[in-house]
Amino acid sequence: MTRDGAQVILLDVPQTKNELEALASRLGGQALALDICAADAPAQLLEHLPDGVDILVHNAGITRDKTLVNMPEDFWDSVLAVNLNAPQVLTQVLLDAGALRDNARIVLMASISGIAGNRGQTNYTTSKAGLIGFAKAMAPGLKSRGISINAVAPGFIETKMTAHMPFTLREAGRRMSSLGQGGSPQDVAEAVAWFSQPGSGAVSGQVLRVCGQNVIGA
Repeated sequence: MTRDGAQVILLDVPQTKNELEALASRLGGQALALDICAADAPAQLLEHLPDGVDILVHNAGITRDKTLVNMPEDFWDSVLAVNLNAPQVLTQVLLDAGALRDNARIVLMASISGIAGNRGQTNYTTSKAGLIGFAKAMAPGLKSRGISINAVAPGFIETKMTAHMPFTLREAGRRMSSLGQGGSPQDVAEAVAWFSQPGSGAVSGQVLRVCGQNVIGA
């Protein structure tokens, strides 16, 4: 997005403040260390955005995997809080305060899991399916201001995290793709960047799968 001329504000949890500030400096942007689930998160975010924003990307996400019968309550609550509740709350606060400008772009990071489901990830799957539903439900109400809201659903993406997966699982992810390979973080970033462009304004309430027709992924 910086490549495309955006002035970015990077947000992450306070524990990553040093790394966050270093990355923001490298990109020529700003850093905001913030727990998006904190009670004062909306107020802190608004304070940091006195002039408003044109693009809002909800990219935060966590996993706490267990089969549903073995899932502690806090595993369910924490995943839904970060992955679904916080994006809903912060988006609504920014809209109500007028901090999202007319013709703004909202992009939600969903997952192929929210479409196809993943065994042992009921909480994560529910949160990602919720983001897709959120985009579809919100889109009609934003049309009067020219604001679009869409979701990106990555499938099997080759990252440092997936590099630690067993080789057989990684190979399955690649072979189930029509492209014969896993996706890259760049592929996902390009999808987000396109949704953020002025030229994407005719698309809203949609979900874009970055998966090579695969139905497994994070």
